[in-house]
Amino acid sequence: MCLHAYPLRCGYYLCLNKNIQLKQISNYLFVYGTLLDKQNEFGAYLNANCSFYADGKFKGRLYDIGEYPGAVVDSGGLNYVSGKIFLVNNTAEVLKLLDDYEGFGPKQQQPNLFVRELLNIKTEKTPVICWTYLYNLPIDGLRLIGSGKYVP
Repeated sequence: MCLHAYPLRCGYYLCLNKNIQLKQISNYLFVYGTLLDKQNEFGAYLNANCSFYADGKFKGRLYDIGEYPGAVVDSGGLNYVSGKIFLVNNTAEVLKLLDDYEGFGPKQQQPNLFVRELLNIKTEKTPVICWTYLYNLPIDGLRLIGSGKYVP
């Protein structure tokens, strides 16, 4: 058992002991914004390197940030953020490229525009643990997308 564990929103723990090598935690990605647009260069890349798995949603709020939406988790709220779950073919490679696109990582402007976290995504059948990009900047003054669905 790891004594340096960090709780994840999905209910699992991530071991922070650098001497323990971790395997990829999830090969699923939940997408709710511009990556759903196949005309978007990165949306096209996603579709070429992933396969659709299921529609999904999580308890949260979706905001209009201008050219794209941003989602935040709100476990106790009434709203859901809706999107699609993809099974990623080469997870490490795909996430590295998408991290850059989403402004996530140590080489990106700090604080990061988005953070990538594991969330339990509800589907019609069973929840799926997915990587999800969550908005990481203040939401004051942003317009809430009440439907929880992004329309490009």
